[in-house]
Amino acid sequence: MGRWEPNARGRLERAALELYVEHGFEQTTVAKITERAGLTERTFFRHFADKREVLFAGSGAMQELCVAAVAAAPDSATPLDMVAAALDAASARWEERGETVRKRQTVIDANAELRERELIKLAALSTALADAMRQRGVAELTARLTAETGIVVLKVAFERWIGDPGQRSLPQLIKECLNALGTMTGSR
Repeated sequence: MGRWEPNARGRLERAALELYVEHGFEQTTVAKITERAGLTERTFFRHFADKREVLFAGSGAMQELCVAAVAAAPDSATPLDMVAAALDAASARWEERGETVRKRQTVIDANAELRERELIKLAALSTALADAMRQRGVAELTARLTAETGIVVLKVAFERWIGDPGQRSLPQLIKECLNALGTMTGSR
């Protein structure tokens, strides 16, 4: 495949993920990624700061999607409803890319540095959700607690979805987790 062909970013992402799965994250170099993608290292660094960023590049767009979902929630929405709307929006995106998301998670789970990076991204998402709720008039403590609870719901549902492919959709699993949370508090 020639360097001039379109979708360099997508080709680099696919090549990197394939190599991470085949050989491990640590053993995969940028040179190997670009060779597989049929591109140059210079092209790689135009799209990604480093080889870790291939796995996390979409987190900014995902955060924006979630914040927009909180902002678009009806005026009557509770803080938990706002977070549920954000998780629904995110889960729909992940569902579209199911197998790729599962492979990505396998790579992350196998590497402590990547797991740490994932936790940092989730913390940033929690902060963004809390900020979005505060902008909607939700009190500070309620916004923080609800955002953090939303991240826990996401983590549990996501782990169940990854571990049981094809059984239930991620939105279904998120709804189950939210219902279980309601059962714990006696509100659902």
